[in-house]
Amino acid sequence: MKGYFKRDDLAAETFVDGWFRTGDIGELDEQGFLKITGRKKEIIVTASGKNVVPALLEDQIRADALVSQVLVIGDNRPFIGALVTLDEEALPGWLERHGLPASTTTTAAADNALVRAAVQELISHANQSVSHAEAIKSFRIVPSDFTEASGHLTPSLKVKRAQVMKDFDAVIEEMYSAPKAS
Repeated sequence: MKGYFKRDDLAAETFVDGWFRTGDIGELDEQGFLKITGRKKEIIVTASGKNVVPALLEDQIRADALVSQVLVIGDNRPFIGALVTLDEEALPGWLERHGLPASTTTTAAADNALVRAAVQELISHANQSVSHAEAIKSFRIVPSDFTEASGHLTPSLKVKRAQVMKDFDAVIEEMYSAPKAS
């Protein structure tokens, strides 16, 4: 690959020593295979200087049917936090299986102790795969899902971090001003 057509400036930014810089972060496994673990531009740097790859935590938590979206936050903050949305389609069945009315709204479910405990368990499990400094210390369940229509997801269903953080700034500020218990 030679570079960008008639854009030497972009080619100079993206090619270093003949290698194309994709912006991906990865690791080699025991067999020498490359596993993509995140994107460089998504790395969170905490106030103490710890680099955190949010995708490691987000993917594990989002794998559960109860959860729709997760946004790990903590850039220039004293600890890692998360915003979590519940899966509106899976929620009624989950509620029934746990002895709660299936008609419970997402807003009411976000405040329910059993739902919060289930999300905490998912977070605790995900935290086992990272160091203590990278672990989620606090979270908030937001009552509405991140959608493309709300401006929180791209057409390829990736979370628009900056937009979510802007729209939920009050929730984030409250989380960081409260004690670390979620």
